[in-house]
Amino acid sequence: MYESQIEAAKEKFGKLLEGQLKRVDTMKAQGDFLNYKELDKIIVGVCGGDGIGPAITAQAQRVLEYLLKEDVKAGKVEFKTIDGLTIERRAAEMAAIPPAVLEELKECHVILKGPTTTPRKGDEWPNVESANVAMRKELDLFANVRPVRIPEQGIDWTFYRENTEGSYAVGSQGIHVTEDLGVDFTVVTSQGCERIIRAAFEFAKANGKTRVTAVTKANIIKTTDGKFLDIFREISKDYPDITADDWYIDIMTAKLVDEKRRRDFQVLVLPNLYGDILTDEAAEFQGGVGTAGSANIGKRYSMFEAIHGSAPRMVTEGRDKYADPCSVIRAAAMLLAHIGYNTEADKLYKALDICTITEKKMEITGRDTGCTSAEFADYIMETVEKLD
Repeated sequence: MYESQIEAAKEKFGKLLEGQLKRVDTMKAQGDFLNYKELDKIIVGVCGGDGIGPAITAQAQRVLEYLLKEDVKAGKVEFKTIDGLTIERRAAEMAAIPPAVLEELKECHVILKGPTTTPRKGDEWPNVESANVAMRKELDLFANVRPVRIPEQGIDWTFYRENTEGSYAVGSQGIHVTEDLGVDFTVVTSQGCERIIRAAFEFAKANGKTRVTAVTKANIIKTTDGKFLDIFREISKDYPDITADDWYIDIMTAKLVDEKRRRDFQVLVLPNLYGDILTDEAAEFQGGVGTAGSANIGKRYSMFEAIHGSAPRMVTEGRDKYADPCSVIRAAAMLLAHIGYNTEADKLYKALDICTITEKKMEITGRDTGCTSAEFADYIMETVEKLD
């Protein structure tokens, strides 16, 4: 009765598998991580995105240039401004990332990126793919790293979310077999699991962490989550000094709000969808997604960004200059640490804690009842100066 629909679905599924198997071959051929110490000059791309993105990213760039002024002057660090990752241009070219913009991004070593608009059904824009998802695919940014720190509550979490597989890998390539039956796919590879899990353990080892926790739903989703958990257990044997344990995603969401247990967690590694959900929950403890930064790390390229959206209504209402820049400034701190400027990163983290938690001489409200993002960036730089 449904033979033709099933055959059409099988054909589409076959093409999807072909693409994923090619990706596996690419991963097998990859070399080592880029060594920034071996570079004569580190090129930092700054891509404002759209909505409030350009306003807040400009402030993060100011902070970075202030902290790196000596090396910028010496030619060891170069900032490259990249325009064009706006929803207007992406819609005009019907591209998640316009080709010319992608080429500019590939000329950089690390990228500081503002939020970008992803159209939803019913929006005024055509259905272009998420720029974030496309950038992760194009630059193979497989590790999404999100730290959450609230010292006074004993919270110091670092989440390693797999970025290129799982439920999001082929999220736009599901199949409507009939008008009543739709099927989406979760993709997991041995290579994808191995590199994100090993990255989490290596981070733990390098930063004195004693516990790495895997988060899955392997008791129900046995093939893909099961593979992730099996590989986690195997890799954990290479790190005998680090405690390895695993939790299911449903109970983990509860344990993060359990004041007795949440202090115990340190590094968490998890598939794409679970990581997206859990890191937003975790960010709420820190003051919301507007305060959290994010790293997207690959072997050749790395991108650092805020984890919130582009808030176009703030621009329409003329309030973008009052947008909170803290999330993208936290991302800038992560960028500093990633390229080897750990002293500068530590100063920036301390200044952010002082400005947003302990001292709080200025307040961002998103309106003229609070300070502008530029004034807050000034406050952060003045605070860094006092730490010297």
